[in-house]
Amino acid sequence: MSALEVFLDDTPGEVRGVVAREGRFERLILQREIDPPAHRLGAVSVGRIARVEGAFRAAFVDLGGDGPMGFLPLTKGRMFAEGEAVEVEVTAEPREAKGPVLTLLGAGQGAPRLLAPGPTVEETLAALAPGCTPTTGAHAIRAGQEAEEEALGDRHLFPAFALDLAVERTRALIAVDIDYAHLPGRDPRKGRERANREGLRQAARLIALKSWGGLVAVDLVGTALDPKVVADMAKAAFGADVTLGPVSRFAVLQLALPWRARPVEDLLLDGRGRRTLATRALDATRALRLALLSDTASPRIRIRCAPDVVEAAGPLVARLGPRAALQADPGLPPDQTLVERD
Repeated sequence: MSALEVFLDDTPGEVRGVVAREGRFERLILQREIDPPAHRLGAVSVGRIARVEGAFRAAFVDLGGDGPMGFLPLTKGRMFAEGEAVEVEVTAEPREAKGPVLTLLGAGQGAPRLLAPGPTVEETLAALAPGCTPTTGAHAIRAGQEAEEEALGDRHLFPAFALDLAVERTRALIAVDIDYAHLPGRDPRKGRERANREGLRQAARLIALKSWGGLVAVDLVGTALDPKVVADMAKAAFGADVTLGPVSRFAVLQLALPWRARPVEDLLLDGRGRRTLATRALDATRALRLALLSDTASPRIRIRCAPDVVEAAGPLVARLGPRAALQADPGLPPDQTLVERD
């Protein structure tokens, strides 16, 4: 890979965008056709105040579509009446059982409805990597699959830096553990500083790739650390959006990042960490599309998968053209597919 590359995979049912820098994936952007457009980051809607919760200093807003209501924090001195129309913009997409977070643009007119959708995947890529033309086709599909695999992992090895990095999300926070194996012949102090610098850089990249936000606790290497040096490292790694907290006497750095996009695992997996039926249907469609792009000679390519996947993927596969076919195989595990050619 070159210094900066972008990939755009427009498979029926889901569009994926990937940003890679110096061979490392930095962003994975997912938009599904079944997701409510009014819940996407940057979408502008007219909503109606459904309920005001003084304890939360917030209002719940009916955006007029499916899914949970929006969450509108109340600013000081601003009160709403139930039934009042407001114009709002999504600043954070839904996650878990929570609806989108909204910001107030002004008074609204008329019934709840979408006024302007948020940026498309292609527009988001253009903003993240100005002037870079996205790679499409088979290369984009493979890049999206590889970026997804890294985004769903929680252990990451970087042998060149002797780093073992764990990045995990709990209900309360994101936990980052930087483990460093000292290399013989190197200065221990410089080695720890280098490990912390690279560990913070890779943690920031992985958190962005996973589309996470919130409170982050980073277990750094060493104990007698210079707080200013650590703060400079963290700012360089996480950028302008980071809010830094203190470094504890146990060498744990606290920081906070804003939530924006829906976490990758929330979109792909169910509550038990298994791929949802919608995800498996898209997997089958994407695998079939990759086979069609890679093999232009075979007159017909079919994919065998579980019966429930065939039913869910049927309308998507029909959009791939006459060479694409599905076949139900009750003997296959739910998440397995087999590609066959005529």
